[in-house]
Amino acid sequence: MTQLIDLTFRPGGDARFGFEAVRRTVALQSPGTAYTGVIYDLSMSSMTGTYLDLPGHILETDDGVDAASYPLEALYRRPAVVIHLNREDGSGAVTAAELQAACPQPIRPGQALIINALGARPCHAIAERSVYLDRSAVAWIIASGIKLLVADVYESRQLDGVFLALFRAGIAVVCI
Repeated sequence: MTQLIDLTFRPGGDARFGFEAVRRTVALQSPGTAYTGVIYDLSMSSMTGTYLDLPGHILETDDGVDAASYPLEALYRRPAVVIHLNREDGSGAVTAAELQAACPQPIRPGQALIINALGARPCHAIAERSVYLDRSAVAWIIASGIKLLVADVYESRQLDGVFLALFRAGIAVVCI
């Protein structure tokens, strides 16, 4: 059975991502009418809400492909394997052995991999980067041959280069 899952994280309420909407009005007038238009000026970080993260997010791996030029067919209805864990706030590294043990089926090259490490908790419900993928997990993900990773955890506080390794391997990721 095919199932579509909306992974969108709605922005707002988290100042770390700098989303702001400023309302302004504009007087509109002509010989036949007069009214006031309402315009919202939006300002946000490129890391607001759910976003597709591609190698261009890191200067050293920028291949010239961005969200506007990335082929939609590479995202839509891509077969995926879902790994469910239920890690606690502050529980540290997710390892390759842990991913392998929880993987419900073999991963085929080109598929997507979804890692739900935090169970029902959103990524912002834990201390930032207190649960993360360690180097063995990243190596296991790359070796699987996937092309798209969706996860609720990535980097550690010490910044191990998770995204750098994934992007060098040609893996796009969906964040937040």
